[in-house]
Amino acid sequence: MDTITLGDVEITRVVEQPPAGLPREFVFPDVPRRDWEANATWLAPDHWRPEQDEVLAVMQTWLVRSGGRTILVDTGVGNGKERPYMPFFAHLDTDFLHNLARAGVQPEDVDVVVNTHLHGDHVGWNTRLDGSAWVPTFPNARYLLARADFDYWNPLNEHRTRSGRKMQNVFEDSVAPVHEAGLVTLWEDSYVLDDALRIDPAPGHTPGSSVLTLTSGTDRAVFVGDLLHSPLQFVSPDRCPSFDEDEAAATATRRRVLGWAADHNALVLPAHLAGSGAAEIRRDGDRFAVEEWAAFA
Repeated sequence: MDTITLGDVEITRVVEQPPAGLPREFVFPDVPRRDWEANATWLAPDHWRPEQDEVLAVMQTWLVRSGGRTILVDTGVGNGKERPYMPFFAHLDTDFLHNLARAGVQPEDVDVVVNTHLHGDHVGWNTRLDGSAWVPTFPNARYLLARADFDYWNPLNEHRTRSGRKMQNVFEDSVAPVHEAGLVTLWEDSYVLDDALRIDPAPGHTPGSSVLTLTSGTDRAVFVGDLLHSPLQFVSPDRCPSFDEDEAAATATRRRVLGWAADHNALVLPAHLAGSGAAEIRRDGDRFAVEEWAAFA
């Protein structure tokens, strides 16, 4: 498995689906092809396929072992989900639980699940199908969800969202069952997991988007969820994907979090980054640049 150690914390990359291409104009409709071509020497082939004009993304979970606990950061798409308006997430049958077992973790071993936000590709394995019912996949875990996202995506609240129908069924099959099972902690402001890990708000992509910051010894890292969908956003932090609910807020948050990461030599771990999966960055004027890719294969 792809594992690194930062201070006293171990991080393992558990892949649900290997990198797949999505049309650039679907993911970044407002970012012209010339921006990608200008950075093709380092974006291709891991993050952009010029011939197909596709952005590559991987579905993965970060397995974190800290303070004697087993923590999952985001849970991917899940198997058997009905997603009528997101067909590439529908009715999957992946080996995710087998891949998790290869990392030495059974569902009953998980102590904490951190959902950085509640989009369907971050909460899917919160639940699994048992007969005709969706039940918690990790029955002994405490699921940490931002109240802002829980309230925003709850269909009973009838919020008008940019995602619209793309979120159909997500709350009902992947969020509500763990809440009804009494496994959810709805946090506000911030949440401290242990001496090394803290969750903080990072709104914009969704109202309750969050980042998980790791501080252990001299090492720093930040799990940023969907704060960025491509390393192009390191060099163009004001560029937004079509999935951001509030682009202005997402841009401000991205600049703030990436600025902290650059100033503290922190490893940046997005949810979907292909290739090495993570990077250390540095400031480059009012932008950022990759200082070093992570050691994940």
